Amino acid sequence: MNYKNKIFKEGNFQDYLTIIDDWKREKNKIVFTNGCFDLLHSGHIMYLNEAKKNGDKLVIGLNSDESVRRLKGENRPIKGEDCRADILAFMGEIDMVVIFDEDTPLDLITKIVPDVLVKGGDWEIENIVGANVVIENGGTVKSLNFLDGHSTTNIVNKVLNQN
Repeated sequence: MNYKNKIFKEGNFQDYLTIIDDWKREKNKIVFTNGCFDLLHSGHIMYLNEAKKNGDKLVIGLNSDESVRRLKGENRPIKGEDCRADILAFMGEIDMVVIFDEDTPLDLITKIVPDVLVKGGDWEIENIVGANVVIENGGTVKSLNFLDGHSTTNIVNKVLNQN
């Protein structure tokens, strides 16, 4: 599959939901995670590899540029949503990238209803958005290992403080 065929905007939900429904009919276990993925770093790579081990198909909810700005401030994102989506979709572990405009992926999780919802280890399970939706539908929620010292915000701050 061409990596560009893995990228969807949330407004085209029927397109990606049809694919997900096909995966579910084929008995694939759907794993979902989300984030800004502004500057992809080794912490992200290890996290995404770990996420994929929890199922057959890995779906990424990617915050749109406007969503990132609201969450991280006017100077973010560093890379636009199309660039961030391309990089993620090109990774073999990732089966689908869905760009969403809301501040949280709750609507997306409610539409997809993944079998497994994962976030990084800096998230407590009870604070993971959509956990209740997944659990109520028989799925599992996991907080994966967190790799200390790898933070996009820290990288951005370090670059900005270099004169």
